[in-house]
Amino acid sequence: MPDHPKPDQYGVHTIGVKSIATNKLKANPHNPRTLFDRADLQVLQQSIARVGILVPLTVYRQSKSGQYVILDGQRRWICAQRIGLEEIPVNEVAEPTLVQNIVTMFQIHKLRLDWELMPTAIKLELLMRELGEKKEKRLAELTGLDEAVVVRCKKLLSYNKRFQDLMLDADPDKRVKADFFIELYPVRNDREVVKMPWFNKDKFTDAMLKKSAQGGLKSVTEFRVVKQYINNAVKANKVATISKRLREYADEPSLGSDHLNIESAAVAAEAKKLLKSANTLYEQINDIDIDDFYGQEEMWNRLEALANLIRSKLKTLGRRDQ
Repeated sequence: MPDHPKPDQYGVHTIGVKSIATNKLKANPHNPRTLFDRADLQVLQQSIARVGILVPLTVYRQSKSGQYVILDGQRRWICAQRIGLEEIPVNEVAEPTLVQNIVTMFQIHKLRLDWELMPTAIKLELLMRELGEKKEKRLAELTGLDEAVVVRCKKLLSYNKRFQDLMLDADPDKRVKADFFIELYPVRNDREVVKMPWFNKDKFTDAMLKKSAQGGLKSVTEFRVVKQYINNAVKANKVATISKRLREYADEPSLGSDHLNIESAAVAAEAKKLLKSANTLYEQINDIDIDDFYGQEEMWNRLEALANLIRSKLKTLGRRDQ
């Protein structure tokens, strides 16, 4: 196998179109889409009941069992079984290798509506293992997924199976969305947080799930605020303080992210941001050619107002004019 095989090397070869018995088909174990929305299935089922299956399923025949396996059309097959169709039109292709199977499944579904991310991550993990490939760009080329989606999948794979199973619950009302774990990822993998003596990734994740269930978490994007408070505290050398508050935040489901807002750390972060802006403005003003900008009255008026404002702030601070 070449070092960098092309995606089309994993393509499947067409044999022909025919009809086969519905009960001779089985689902593909490597389908990255395993969770189906009930409402969408109901709409499709009604359509098939009215006009039948217009687009043949793509299948291959297993050499060992002789059974047909679905590459494309699992939803149509599910609906056909529900309404009692005895035969289904299929486009048979040659039996693929494991890697061909997985890559083909990704390629077939890449233009469809988004599906739950965890099943995709599981199949991506298998593909990475079979090919020995971990680079996001290369995996995106092979599967047809956006590189950002590949990155998100790899984040989900960092969680243990217990948490992954929460994203795979067949009941949509009980299923935990992948976004929860993706947004939590930067917090539970923060390089300062992981060094805190009390911190345990799985226990912290359980605490955040509990907080979410009990209403202590407004939305999953609140984890971004948590991360910012941690960053502010670290930059202000307040690691011990943020460690204590983060532990309290985890232990008490009702505590909101504001509990992590260390005022002095926030001020330090804002001061650092202002200093950066001041340095940029200083360089821009220092580089001004007076002759070139002589007639820019609006600019000079604004700079004069800024200079007066700065003098006023310095005077209030007790700093003498230099």
